[in-house]
Amino acid sequence: MQRLDNDYVKSGSYFAQVFTFRRTNRAWHLPPVAGLCVGVPLLLGLLVDDIEAGKLASVGALVILYTQSNNLVNRMMILMACGFGFIFSFTVGIVFSFSYWLSPLVLGVYTFGLHYALFKLDLNRPPGNFFFTMIASMAISAPKDVAAIPTEIGHVSLGVMIACTIGLIYSLLTLKANERDETPALIHQNNYVNIVESIIFGVTVGASLLVAKLLQMENPYWIPISCMAVMQGISVKHVWTRAIQRVLGTIIGLILVWGVLQFPMTVLGVCICILALQIVVEFLVVRNYAIAAVFITMLTIFLAEPNIALTQQPGHLIQARLLDTVIGSVIGALGGWMLYHERIHFYTKKHIRRSKILLKRMKSTIK
Repeated sequence: MQRLDNDYVKSGSYFAQVFTFRRTNRAWHLPPVAGLCVGVPLLLGLLVDDIEAGKLASVGALVILYTQSNNLVNRMMILMACGFGFIFSFTVGIVFSFSYWLSPLVLGVYTFGLHYALFKLDLNRPPGNFFFTMIASMAISAPKDVAAIPTEIGHVSLGVMIACTIGLIYSLLTLKANERDETPALIHQNNYVNIVESIIFGVTVGASLLVAKLLQMENPYWIPISCMAVMQGISVKHVWTRAIQRVLGTIIGLILVWGVLQFPMTVLGVCICILALQIVVEFLVVRNYAIAAVFITMLTIFLAEPNIALTQQPGHLIQARLLDTVIGSVIGALGGWMLYHERIHFYTKKHIRRSKILLKRMKSTIK
Protein backbone atom coordinates (compact mmCIF):
# COMPACT_ATOMS: atom_id res chain seq x y z
CA MET A 1 0.00 0.00 0.00
CA GLN A 2 1.28 3.45 -0.85
CA ARG A 3 2.37 5.10 2.36
CA LEU A 4 2.52 8.74 1.33
CA ASP A 5 0.81 11.09 -1.06
CA ASN A 6 2.84 14.33 -0.97
CA ASP A 7 0.23 16.40 -2.77
CA TYR A 8 -2.39 15.26 -0.30
CA VAL A 9 -0.27 15.67 2.81
CA LYS A 10 0.73 19.19 1.81
CA SER A 11 -2.75 20.28 0.77
CA GLY A 12 -3.62 21.98 4.04
CA SER A 13 -6.15 21.57 6.80
CA TYR A 14 -8.72 18.83 7.24
CA PHE A 15 -11.47 21.29 6.36
CA ALA A 16 -9.75 22.32 3.13
CA GLN A 17 -9.17 18.69 2.14
CA VAL A 18 -12.81 17.79 2.73
CA PHE A 19 -14.00 20.27 0.11
CA THR A 20 -11.07 20.28 -2.33
CA PHE A 21 -11.56 18.97 -5.87
CA ARG A 22 -8.60 16.86 -6.97
CA ARG A 23 -7.31 16.46 -10.50
CA THR A 24 -7.66 13.11 -12.22
CA ASN A 25 -6.62 11.49 -15.49
CA ARG A 26 -9.63 9.14 -15.51
CA ALA A 27 -11.25 8.93 -18.95
CA TRP A 28 -14.53 10.86 -19.15
CA HIS A 29 -16.33 7.95 -20.82
CA LEU A 30 -15.74 5.43 -18.00
CA PRO A 31 -18.58 6.76 -15.74
CA PRO A 32 -21.25 6.34 -18.48
CA VAL A 33 -19.93 2.84 -19.21
CA ALA A 34 -20.17 1.99 -15.50
CA GLY A 35 -23.73 3.33 -15.48
CA LEU A 36 -24.56 1.18 -18.51
CA CYS A 37 -23.14 -1.95 -16.88
CA VAL A 38 -25.24 -1.38 -13.76
CA GLY A 39 -28.31 -0.32 -15.74
CA VAL A 40 -28.56 -3.29 -18.12
CA PRO A 41 -29.11 -5.92 -15.38
CA LEU A 42 -31.68 -3.64 -13.76
CA LEU A 43 -33.61 -3.34 -17.00
CA LEU A 44 -33.46 -7.11 -17.50
CA GLY A 45 -34.80 -7.58 -13.98
CA LEU A 46 -37.56 -5.11 -14.79
CA LEU A 47 -38.47 -7.06 -17.95
CA VAL A 48 -38.78 -10.37 -16.09
CA ASP A 49 -40.57 -8.71 -13.17
CA ASP A 50 -37.80 -9.53 -10.66
CA ILE A 51 -36.11 -6.27 -9.76
CA GLU A 52 -34.31 -7.77 -6.73
CA ALA A 53 -32.55 -10.23 -9.05
CA GLY A 54 -31.65 -7.30 -11.29
CA LYS A 55 -30.17 -5.44 -8.33
CA LEU A 56 -28.08 -8.46 -7.37
CA ALA A 57 -26.79 -8.78 -10.93
CA SER A 58 -25.96 -5.05 -10.89
CA VAL A 59 -23.72 -5.65 -7.88
CA GLY A 60 -21.79 -8.19 -9.95
CA ALA A 61 -21.61 -5.71 -12.82
CA LEU A 62 -19.60 -3.33 -10.61
CA VAL A 63 -16.56 -5.36 -11.71
CA ILE A 64 -16.35 -2.86 -14.61
CA LEU A 65 -14.74 -0.48 -12.11
CA TYR A 66 -11.62 -2.67 -12.29
CA THR A 67 -10.99 -1.60 -15.87
CA GLN A 68 -7.21 -1.24 -15.77
CA SER A 69 -4.27 -1.45 -18.17
CA ASN A 70 -4.06 0.04 -21.67
CA ASN A 71 -3.51 -3.37 -23.20
CA LEU A 72 -6.62 -5.18 -24.40
CA VAL A 73 -5.57 -8.68 -23.36
CA ASN A 74 -4.30 -7.56 -19.95
CA ARG A 75 -7.44 -5.51 -19.35
CA MET A 76 -9.74 -8.43 -20.11
CA MET A 77 -7.61 -10.80 -18.02
CA ILE A 78 -7.94 -8.45 -15.05
CA LEU A 79 -11.69 -7.97 -15.60
CA MET A 80 -12.33 -11.71 -15.80
CA ALA A 81 -10.09 -12.47 -12.81
CA CYS A 82 -11.85 -9.80 -10.75
CA GLY A 83 -15.21 -11.11 -11.98
CA PHE A 84 -14.34 -14.56 -10.70
CA GLY A 85 -13.27 -12.89 -7.44
CA PHE A 86 -16.68 -11.20 -7.18
CA ILE A 87 -18.48 -14.51 -7.65
CA PHE A 88 -16.18 -16.25 -5.17
CA SER A 89 -16.65 -13.45 -2.61
CA PHE A 90 -20.42 -13.73 -2.86
CA THR A 91 -20.25 -17.52 -2.63
CA VAL A 92 -18.05 -17.46 0.48
CA GLY A 93 -20.36 -14.94 2.10
CA ILE A 94 -23.62 -16.69 1.31
CA VAL A 95 -22.31 -20.12 2.37
CA PHE A 96 -21.21 -18.88 5.80
CA SER A 97 -24.17 -16.56 6.34
CA PHE A 98 -25.96 -19.31 8.26
CA SER A 99 -23.47 -19.22 11.15
CA TYR A 100 -24.20 -16.22 13.38
CA TRP A 101 -20.95 -16.25 15.36
CA LEU A 102 -18.65 -17.82 12.76
CA SER A 103 -19.48 -15.25 10.07
CA PRO A 104 -17.37 -12.38 11.55
CA LEU A 105 -14.36 -14.71 11.80
CA VAL A 106 -14.85 -15.93 8.23
CA LEU A 107 -15.20 -12.37 6.92
CA GLY A 108 -12.04 -11.32 8.76
CA VAL A 109 -10.01 -14.27 7.47
CA TYR A 110 -11.36 -13.77 3.97
CA THR A 111 -10.48 -10.05 4.02
CA PHE A 112 -6.95 -10.95 5.16
CA GLY A 113 -6.54 -13.49 2.35
CA LEU A 114 -8.06 -11.12 -0.18
CA HIS A 115 -5.75 -8.24 0.67
CA TYR A 116 -2.77 -10.60 0.67
CA ALA A 117 -3.72 -12.05 -2.73
CA LEU A 118 -4.26 -8.66 -4.37
CA PHE A 119 -0.78 -7.59 -3.33
CA LYS A 120 0.64 -10.84 -4.67
CA LEU A 121 -1.06 -10.24 -8.03
CA ASP A 122 -0.21 -6.53 -8.06
CA LEU A 123 -3.93 -5.65 -8.25
CA ASN A 124 -4.03 -3.44 -5.17
CA ARG A 125 -4.65 -0.22 -7.07
CA PRO A 126 -7.96 1.56 -6.38
CA PRO A 127 -10.64 0.37 -5.90
CA GLY A 128 -8.50 -2.49 -4.56
CA ASN A 129 -10.11 -4.82 -2.06
CA PHE A 130 -13.19 -2.68 -1.37
CA PHE A 131 -15.82 -4.20 -3.67
CA PHE A 132 -14.73 -7.77 -3.01
CA THR A 133 -15.17 -7.20 0.72
CA MET A 134 -18.41 -5.28 0.15
CA ILE A 135 -19.95 -8.19 -1.76
CA ALA A 136 -18.79 -10.72 0.85
CA SER A 137 -20.20 -8.50 3.64
CA MET A 138 -23.58 -8.17 1.92
CA ALA A 139 -23.80 -11.93 1.37
CA ILE A 140 -22.60 -13.01 4.80
CA SER A 141 -24.69 -10.62 6.88
CA ALA A 142 -28.14 -12.10 6.33
CA PRO A 143 -28.94 -15.85 6.13
CA LYS A 144 -30.52 -16.90 2.84
CA ASP A 145 -32.80 -19.73 1.81
CA VAL A 146 -30.57 -22.71 1.00
CA ALA A 147 -32.57 -23.49 -2.11
CA ALA A 148 -32.01 -19.93 -3.40
CA ILE A 149 -28.19 -20.01 -3.11
CA PRO A 150 -27.45 -21.31 -6.65
CA THR A 151 -29.92 -18.84 -8.15
CA GLU A 152 -28.43 -15.85 -6.35
CA ILE A 153 -24.88 -16.88 -7.30
CA GLY A 154 -26.16 -17.12 -10.88
CA HIS A 155 -27.55 -13.58 -10.72
CA VAL A 156 -24.17 -12.20 -9.59
CA SER A 157 -22.44 -14.22 -12.31
CA LEU A 158 -24.81 -12.84 -14.93
CA GLY A 159 -23.94 -9.30 -13.88
CA VAL A 160 -20.23 -10.11 -14.13
CA MET A 161 -20.68 -11.54 -17.64
CA ILE A 162 -22.65 -8.47 -18.77
CA ALA A 163 -19.94 -6.15 -17.43
CA CYS A 164 -17.13 -8.15 -19.09
CA THR A 165 -18.99 -8.10 -22.43
CA ILE A 166 -19.57 -4.34 -22.24
CA GLY A 167 -15.97 -3.92 -21.08
CA LEU A 168 -14.69 -5.77 -24.15
CA ILE A 169 -16.76 -3.65 -26.54
CA TYR A 170 -15.74 -0.48 -24.70
CA SER A 171 -12.05 -1.45 -24.88
CA LEU A 172 -12.20 -2.26 -28.59
CA LEU A 173 -13.71 1.17 -29.26
CA THR A 174 -11.43 3.24 -27.03
CA LEU A 175 -8.01 1.57 -26.95
CA LYS A 176 -5.62 2.53 -29.69
CA ALA A 177 -4.48 -0.13 -32.14
CA ASN A 178 -0.85 -0.03 -31.01
CA GLU A 179 -2.00 -0.49 -27.41
CA ARG A 180 -4.18 -3.46 -28.30
CA ASP A 181 -1.35 -5.13 -30.19
CA GLU A 182 1.20 -4.90 -27.38
CA THR A 183 2.59 -8.12 -25.99
CA PRO A 184 0.63 -8.83 -22.83
CA ALA A 185 2.57 -8.64 -19.60
CA LEU A 186 2.21 -11.66 -17.38
CA ILE A 187 0.79 -11.17 -13.92
CA HIS A 188 3.70 -11.35 -11.52
CA GLN A 189 4.13 -11.68 -7.80
CA ASN A 190 5.58 -8.93 -5.66
CA ASN A 191 8.80 -9.78 -3.88
CA TYR A 192 7.39 -8.35 -0.66
CA VAL A 193 3.88 -8.76 0.61
CA ASN A 194 2.82 -6.69 3.59
CA ILE A 195 1.26 -9.35 5.78
CA VAL A 196 0.81 -6.84 8.60
CA GLU A 197 -1.55 -4.70 6.53
CA SER A 198 -3.54 -7.79 5.59
CA ILE A 199 -3.84 -8.78 9.26
CA ILE A 200 -5.04 -5.30 10.24
CA PHE A 201 -7.61 -5.25 7.43
CA GLY A 202 -8.87 -8.70 8.38
CA VAL A 203 -9.08 -8.00 12.12
CA THR A 204 -10.78 -4.63 11.66
CA VAL A 205 -13.38 -5.78 9.13
CA GLY A 206 -14.13 -8.95 11.11
CA ALA A 207 -14.47 -6.90 14.30
CA SER A 208 -16.80 -4.42 12.57
CA LEU A 209 -19.19 -7.22 11.59
CA LEU A 210 -19.00 -8.64 15.12
CA VAL A 211 -19.92 -5.23 16.54
CA ALA A 212 -22.86 -5.04 14.13
CA LYS A 213 -24.01 -8.48 15.27
CA LEU A 214 -23.67 -7.64 18.96
CA LEU A 215 -25.62 -4.41 18.48
CA GLN A 216 -28.25 -6.44 16.61
CA MET A 217 -28.25 -4.16 13.59
CA GLU A 218 -31.01 -4.83 11.10
CA ASN A 219 -28.63 -4.91 8.12
CA PRO A 220 -25.18 -5.47 9.68
CA TYR A 221 -23.28 -5.30 6.40
CA TRP A 222 -23.47 -1.49 6.35
CA ILE A 223 -20.94 -1.27 9.20
CA PRO A 224 -18.11 -3.30 7.56
CA ILE A 225 -18.78 -1.55 4.25
CA SER A 226 -18.37 1.89 5.87
CA CYS A 227 -15.32 0.59 7.74
CA MET A 228 -13.66 -0.59 4.51
CA ALA A 229 -14.48 2.65 2.69
CA VAL A 230 -12.72 4.72 5.36
CA MET A 231 -9.69 2.41 5.49
CA GLN A 232 -8.97 3.03 1.80
CA GLY A 233 -7.10 6.21 2.81
CA ILE A 234 -3.42 6.52 1.94
CA SER A 235 -2.27 8.00 5.25
CA VAL A 236 -3.59 8.51 8.79
CA LYS A 237 -4.62 12.05 7.91
CA HIS A 238 -6.35 10.84 4.75
CA VAL A 239 -8.18 8.08 6.68
CA TRP A 240 -9.58 10.54 9.22
CA THR A 241 -10.51 12.94 6.45
CA ARG A 242 -12.38 10.16 4.64
CA ALA A 243 -14.20 9.34 7.88
CA ILE A 244 -15.35 12.96 8.18
CA GLN A 245 -16.24 13.05 4.49
CA ARG A 246 -18.25 9.84 4.70
CA VAL A 247 -20.26 10.93 7.73
CA LEU A 248 -21.00 14.38 6.30
CA GLY A 249 -21.82 12.96 2.88
CA THR A 250 -24.02 10.28 4.42
CA ILE A 251 -26.05 12.82 6.40
CA ILE A 252 -26.70 14.94 3.31
CA GLY A 253 -27.35 11.86 1.17
CA LEU A 254 -29.85 10.47 3.65
CA ILE A 255 -31.72 13.76 3.73
CA LEU A 256 -31.91 13.73 -0.07
CA VAL A 257 -33.05 10.09 -0.12
CA TRP A 258 -35.75 10.87 2.45
CA GLY A 259 -36.92 13.76 0.29
CA VAL A 260 -37.02 11.64 -2.86
CA LEU A 261 -38.93 8.85 -1.09
CA GLN A 262 -41.68 11.26 -0.07
CA PHE A 263 -42.89 11.06 -3.67
CA PRO A 264 -44.38 7.91 -5.22
CA MET A 265 -41.49 5.81 -6.59
CA THR A 266 -42.08 3.20 -9.29
CA VAL A 267 -39.74 0.30 -9.98
CA LEU A 268 -38.68 1.98 -13.22
CA GLY A 269 -37.96 5.16 -11.26
CA VAL A 270 -35.68 3.22 -8.90
CA CYS A 271 -33.80 1.76 -11.89
CA ILE A 272 -33.31 5.20 -13.45
CA CYS A 273 -32.10 6.62 -10.13
CA ILE A 274 -29.53 3.83 -9.72
CA LEU A 275 -28.22 4.28 -13.27
CA ALA A 276 -27.93 8.07 -12.95
CA LEU A 277 -26.36 7.88 -9.48
CA GLN A 278 -23.75 5.36 -10.65
CA ILE A 279 -22.60 7.76 -13.37
CA VAL A 280 -22.43 10.70 -10.95
CA VAL A 281 -20.55 8.67 -8.33
CA GLU A 282 -17.90 7.50 -10.79
CA PHE A 283 -17.40 11.07 -11.97
CA LEU A 284 -17.01 12.49 -8.44
CA VAL A 285 -15.34 9.75 -6.40
CA VAL A 286 -11.84 10.44 -7.77
CA ARG A 287 -12.31 14.20 -7.45
CA ASN A 288 -13.95 14.78 -4.07
CA TYR A 289 -14.96 11.96 -1.77
CA ALA A 290 -17.17 14.13 0.47
CA ILE A 291 -19.46 15.14 -2.39
CA ALA A 292 -19.28 11.66 -3.90
CA ALA A 293 -20.32 10.19 -0.52
CA VAL A 294 -23.63 12.04 -0.82
CA PHE A 295 -24.46 10.16 -4.01
CA ILE A 296 -22.79 6.92 -2.82
CA THR A 297 -25.21 6.93 0.10
CA MET A 298 -28.18 7.38 -2.21
CA LEU A 299 -26.88 4.75 -4.65
CA THR A 300 -26.21 2.08 -2.03
CA ILE A 301 -29.62 2.55 -0.42
CA PHE A 302 -31.46 2.24 -3.74
CA LEU A 303 -29.26 -0.68 -4.82
CA ALA A 304 -28.94 -2.69 -1.60
CA GLU A 305 -32.30 -2.15 0.09
CA PRO A 306 -35.42 -4.06 -1.00
CA ASN A 307 -38.02 -1.95 -2.77
CA ILE A 308 -40.54 -2.58 -0.01
CA ALA A 309 -38.22 -0.97 2.55
CA LEU A 310 -37.75 2.05 0.28
CA THR A 311 -41.45 2.67 -0.18
CA GLN A 312 -42.92 1.63 3.18
CA GLN A 313 -40.25 2.37 5.81
CA PRO A 314 -38.17 5.35 4.60
CA GLY A 315 -37.89 7.02 8.02
CA HIS A 316 -36.71 3.89 9.82
CA LEU A 317 -34.33 3.14 6.95
CA ILE A 318 -32.71 6.59 7.14
CA GLN A 319 -32.12 6.39 10.90
CA ALA A 320 -30.61 2.91 10.70
CA ARG A 321 -28.23 3.81 7.86
CA LEU A 322 -26.97 6.91 9.67
CA LEU A 323 -26.14 4.95 12.82
CA ASP A 324 -24.50 2.16 10.80
CA THR A 325 -22.34 4.65 8.89
CA VAL A 326 -21.16 6.49 12.01
CA ILE A 327 -20.22 3.26 13.79
CA GLY A 328 -18.49 1.83 10.70
CA SER A 329 -16.58 5.07 10.06
CA VAL A 330 -15.30 5.20 13.64
CA ILE A 331 -14.12 1.57 13.47
CA GLY A 332 -12.56 2.23 10.06
CA ALA A 333 -10.74 5.30 11.39
CA LEU A 334 -9.29 3.24 14.25
CA GLY A 335 -8.29 0.54 11.78
CA GLY A 336 -6.66 3.17 9.56
CA TRP A 337 -4.70 4.48 12.54
CA MET A 338 -3.36 0.96 13.16
CA LEU A 339 -2.71 0.53 9.44
CA TYR A 340 -0.25 3.43 9.40
CA HIS A 341 1.15 3.15 12.93
CA GLU A 342 4.83 2.31 12.45
CA ARG A 343 5.29 0.87 15.94
CA ILE A 344 2.45 -1.59 15.42
CA HIS A 345 4.02 -2.64 12.11
CA PHE A 346 7.43 -3.03 13.73
CA TYR A 347 6.29 -5.26 16.60
CA THR A 348 3.95 -7.30 14.42
CA LYS A 349 6.70 -7.99 11.89
CA LYS A 350 9.03 -8.86 14.76
CA HIS A 351 6.61 -11.46 16.13
CA ILE A 352 5.99 -12.88 12.65
CA ARG A 353 9.73 -13.35 12.13
CA ARG A 354 10.04 -15.03 15.53
CA SER A 355 7.15 -17.33 14.71
CA LYS A 356 8.76 -18.33 11.42
CA ILE A 357 12.05 -19.09 13.19
CA LEU A 358 10.27 -21.20 15.82
CA LEU A 359 8.38 -23.12 13.13
CA LYS A 360 11.63 -23.85 11.26
CA ARG A 361 13.26 -25.07 14.48
CA MET A 362 10.27 -27.30 15.25
CA LYS A 363 10.39 -28.79 11.74
CA SER A 364 14.10 -29.45 11.98
CA THR A 365 13.64 -31.05 15.44
CA ILE A 366 10.86 -33.35 14.13
CA LYS A 367 13.05 -34.45 11.22
